[in-house]
Amino acid sequence: MSTSDLSPQALAQACADSMYKVDNASQSLGMKILSVAPGRAELSMTVRDDMLNGHGSCHGGFIFALADSTFAFACNSRNISTVAQAVSIDYVRPGLAGELLTAVATEKSLAGRTGLYDVTVSNEQGEDVAYFRGKSYRIRGTVLPEPEQ
Repeated sequence: MSTSDLSPQALAQACADSMYKVDNASQSLGMKILSVAPGRAELSMTVRDDMLNGHGSCHGGFIFALADSTFAFACNSRNISTVAQAVSIDYVRPGLAGELLTAVATEKSLAGRTGLYDVTVSNEQGEDVAYFRGKSYRIRGTVLPEPEQ
């Protein structure tokens, strides 16, 4: 079966499954894919004790990693290899030990080779923890291997 035979939703899921299989960083941090769709992704991660900083809250780098992985799954959901060109993050609340953080990435714009995505990271109480904005850039290649002609 060719990737062109898949619905956009099935393609997004197949891309996420393929990427996650080899994404040692996301796996080692305990991230789980909750959902994917074209231009959208939702991942979660529980804040572990080894993720805490000197203030006893989740180190910003781990929150960033969750947002960045979610961004990656969203912008690669159409089977075109895509990387980050620029990103920024604003932290608005600490992540605490044992909390389940959820990140939702939403495509805001896709034109030519660039896209713009907003990612909101929130805690179990629905309180926002961070806002991440990523600009993507499409490179050569596909996420899923194309069948040989």
